[in-house]
Amino acid sequence: MARGILPFHKAGQCLDLRKFTIHVQKVFLSMPVTYIIIGISVLISLYCFKQEAIRQKLMLYPVAMRHPLQAYRLITSGFVHVDTAHLVFNMITLYFFGPLLERFIGADQFLMLYLSGIIVANLPSFYRHMHNPRFASLGASGGVASVIFACIYFIPWERICIFFFLCIPAILFAVGYLIYSAIMSRRAKQTINHTAHFLGSVYGLVYMIIIDSSHGALFLERLMNFHM
Repeated sequence: MARGILPFHKAGQCLDLRKFTIHVQKVFLSMPVTYIIIGISVLISLYCFKQEAIRQKLMLYPVAMRHPLQAYRLITSGFVHVDTAHLVFNMITLYFFGPLLERFIGADQFLMLYLSGIIVANLPSFYRHMHNPRFASLGASGGVASVIFACIYFIPWERICIFFFLCIPAILFAVGYLIYSAIMSRRAKQTINHTAHFLGSVYGLVYMIIIDSSHGALFLERLMNFHM
C-alpha cells in the first residue's frame, strides 16, 4: 500500500486505530452529501426488495397516515423504490446533479433541500388520497426533481442529456418536464406519481429563489444571457 494513505506509526508496525478512525472520519466528512444519500438509499431499497413488510411500513400510504404517528412516511418513502430500474434511474440522476448543486449552495442547504423536497412533493398525494386504500407511493423522485430544478436555477442554458443522447438546454427541459408532469398528473389510473414530480420540481426553483440573496434576479440575468 502506498505510503501516507493510512496512518501507520512506522513501516512494519500495527495500524494506529485512533489515527485510522480520525482518517476515516475526515474522508467521510469530506465526501459529498450526495454520495451518502445515494449509499443510504441503495442499502435501504435493496434490503426492502427482500423485505416487503418493511417496505410497506416505509412507503407513502395516506390511509394509514391519518394516524399522526405514521407521518414519518412522508420522508421514509423517499428511501425505498419499486424495483431496481426505479432505484438506478433516481440514483444516477442524483449522482450527476447532486455534487454540482452542493458546490453551488453547500452541503447543509443541499441536504435541507433534498429532504424537504421529498416531503413537499408527497404532501398533495397525502391529502388527495387520504381515504383511498388503493393508493401508495414510494421513491426519491420528489427530492431528485428538486435537486435538478435547483441546478437549472444556476445553469439554465447548460445542456441536459436525456438518456445520454438527446441533449437540450436545461431551461427547455424544465418547461417540457413541467408541462408533461402536469398533463400526466391529471390522467386517471397512473402508476407513476407525476404530481410528486411536478411539485418537487417547482419546489426546487422556489427554494433557490428564497435562499438566494438576489431572490431570482440571478436566475433572470442568466436566463437573458442566452447562448448555445
